[in-house]
Amino acid sequence: MTQSTEQPADRPVPTSADVARLAGVSRATVSYVLNNTSAVRISDPTRRKVREAAERLGYVPHAAARSLRAGHTRMVLLPTAHIPVGPLYSHFFNELQWALRRLDYTVVQYGSVGLDGDGAARAWAELRPVAVVSLGEIVLTPHGVEVLKRSGAKAVITVGPGQVEGAHALVMDQSGIGGRAVAHLIARGCRRIGVVMPEEPGLGMFSGPRLAGARAAAEAGAHADADADAGVGVRIVPLPLAYAEDSAAALAARWRTLGLDAVFAFSDEYAMLLMRALQDEGISVPAETAVIGSDDLLLGRLLRPRLSTVRIDMVTGRWLADLVDRAVRDPRGDPERYDLMDSRVVHRESS
Repeated sequence: MTQSTEQPADRPVPTSADVARLAGVSRATVSYVLNNTSAVRISDPTRRKVREAAERLGYVPHAAARSLRAGHTRMVLLPTAHIPVGPLYSHFFNELQWALRRLDYTVVQYGSVGLDGDGAARAWAELRPVAVVSLGEIVLTPHGVEVLKRSGAKAVITVGPGQVEGAHALVMDQSGIGGRAVAHLIARGCRRIGVVMPEEPGLGMFSGPRLAGARAAAEAGAHADADADAGVGVRIVPLPLAYAEDSAAALAARWRTLGLDAVFAFSDEYAMLLMRALQDEGISVPAETAVIGSDDLLLGRLLRPRLSTVRIDMVTGRWLADLVDRAVRDPRGDPERYDLMDSRVVHRESS
């Protein structure tokens, strides 16, 4: 029969003193064990007794009280993303949270729908986090960074296209992804290239820079053609597309009227969606239209033809967690800028 740890409504909340009495140790030992303090050596049997006593009583440490004693929280605030991020980014953020937890930080995700940069900063500051990792959807301002630091945040780290004064920055070169994809297609002889622009809300922060990178690569390719007296320019055509079969089918139905010989489909997911619709329409890939995505997902390698892609090499979530920890330990250090990712083309059968 499983012993219940539920407490009747009129029963007092268990304290660390209760845990200490049940385990036969001091309150200080309870604190050291449950707060994972490494500065004091405590035997494994004692640690087990304390944890078993805490579980039996239903006791958990009081985060607010612990913060008052320490003078700061161990909370790292991650604003929740309201955009449809793919598997690559999901894995990165999951790894970041696991790594922060191993470093004894409490990760709190904050819903920030309807807040702008400064409004979000004020809302986040109310929780008194020791660090904030802003994932790019909300654009912080220097004033917002200062608000967070005055509230006690020892580290503010932004993830996005540029750096904000006062904050550490992990810069994502989205334009390079579009540029490398289109440069690859040009090298394969393509000159009329579509670029998928997802219609899902929030993805503009990725698709806009990728389109700009594609256009820059096309301009460079056009200059190369002129130097070679080819006399053929490179044309880029933005292609709005929702992540839905009917949207892809509608685009494929008018594909031949567009006169395109290639497409950079934003990501592997959109590339797979569009490639299936093109094939259903009787359009041969790559003979009539070359296709390339990005992210290098496993499923793209299983398609026929196998999907060409732009592989994105990101820093690990563990690396970012270590950066958070270093910045918290040395808040007086100058803000630093890091490249979050690099990218390279992986050529397969679809192009």
